[in-house]
Amino acid sequence: MIKQLVRFKEKHPFLFIMLIGLVLRLIAAIFSKGFGMHDDHFLVIEPAASWIDGYDVQKWLPGSPGNTGPEGHSFFYVGFHYLFLGFLKMLGISNPQWVMFFVRIIHVLLSLLVISFGYRIASLISTKQTAYKAALLLAVFWFMPFLSVRNLVEMVSIPFLMYGSLIILRQELIRKGNEPGYHKTSFLVAGFFLGLAFSVRYQTLFFTGGIGLALLILRNYKGMLTTAFGFLISVVIFQGIIDFFVWKTPFAELIAYVQYNLSHAYEYHTMPWYHYITVLLGLLIPPVSVMLLFGFFRDWKRHFLLFFPVFLFLLMHSIFPNKQERFILPVVPLLLVLGLSGWDHFVANSTFWKKRQQLHKGFWTFFWVINIILLVLFTPMYGKKARVESMVYLQNYPKANYFVTEDINSNVLRFPPLFYAGHWPDYDYLLESDSPQTLAEIKGWDKIENQPQFVFFFQDIDLQKRVDSMKEILPGLEFEITIYPGNMDRFIHWLNPINANEKIHIYRNKARIPEHYRTK
Repeated sequence: MIKQLVRFKEKHPFLFIMLIGLVLRLIAAIFSKGFGMHDDHFLVIEPAASWIDGYDVQKWLPGSPGNTGPEGHSFFYVGFHYLFLGFLKMLGISNPQWVMFFVRIIHVLLSLLVISFGYRIASLISTKQTAYKAALLLAVFWFMPFLSVRNLVEMVSIPFLMYGSLIILRQELIRKGNEPGYHKTSFLVAGFFLGLAFSVRYQTLFFTGGIGLALLILRNYKGMLTTAFGFLISVVIFQGIIDFFVWKTPFAELIAYVQYNLSHAYEYHTMPWYHYITVLLGLLIPPVSVMLLFGFFRDWKRHFLLFFPVFLFLLMHSIFPNKQERFILPVVPLLLVLGLSGWDHFVANSTFWKKRQQLHKGFWTFFWVINIILLVLFTPMYGKKARVESMVYLQNYPKANYFVTEDINSNVLRFPPLFYAGHWPDYDYLLESDSPQTLAEIKGWDKIENQPQFVFFFQDIDLQKRVDSMKEILPGLEFEITIYPGNMDRFIHWLNPINANEKIHIYRNKARIPEHYRTK
């Protein structure tokens, strides 16, 4: 078996790398349930799934109670999930965990395109050996399989960005070399795909603008204009027309998005300008991360067409005060390809490194050891397991339509992923500044029919005291079950306690649901 794999690797090195990437992503698709962060569930799955059920959980649509107009959410990617989840429901697939498995499979296929496009781009700007290494890194970098199956718009925009970049790079190289095969319409196609990336993630406009400026600097005026035209066609179709259909105003969500970010720029994670440099240095594992960034900047002239849009994207995000690590993910694969190409070119022509090949090999050995450890830990990670499983537990009570989350030791609401309950119950929450008595008065809990059927107590701190306090208002509370976080959630919390590590104690209100579901 091993000999056959070695033969296959030697005969088909690229297919072998793709196979490795596929296997890792399938492992993630099977085992990496849940979600990684707020946006990849609550801004994609929850709204799409609720629309199918005739409900609008996020109040995004006109006419929904509580909606005040466009909030800046592109309907393109969410709309795809609305159609796909509706298709699965038509096939009779409605169990939330199975639905999400098929959603992850779709993202596996998208992620494989990133490996392929990365290899093809590297083949155009560097040696075959470097192209194979670039493809391998894109296939097995520790964060790629886990993030690739998430519903993160930053990750989903990558294949469109890379395909548009690949087309433009190939055409520009043909133009410079006066070779046959130059087609102006290819820039139209490239612009269209760059427009799709924009419709998934608005901030990719900085990258697309960078490519346009690079073409202008390289004096390919027609290529720049044709790319811009293709981009506009795509954006008009998937932003202008969709928003007009929903709001009777073209680009309503885009306008709201720009206005919101300008008004709330300082209300989120405000970090120093160099924040993303430190993120890249850590994410790509030092000292290899230093080597890749060195290669990226060293060969900026040779790779200017792709270097400039990546650099502009990073620069604009570094200037903007709101900085979150995931924001730079769209350009990480291209930065990796350019950095590896630049570093390999530097090493091949460096007397210093020719005399220190063992040191160079040692750096890469260290990288692979750390990367494999992280890959094993993160690839099958069940993200936010406690929150997801607590909602899965509610599937046992399909008539439960109201619960309360009690998390008075926190000032941050940990949104319950209602999608996994299989229905859409209402909920209230109690944080550190909230009073249970006040909530009871507002909701009229003196009447049994107004009381919550369940109370979800987050964390262990003063648990019995909090339960006893709640029992003064809801005397029928009875312990039901404790939902524990996943192993990686616990590990990440141990590394940095700021990361949520939810343990959820579920109490049933016997006044509303007298019997445990197993005794019915």
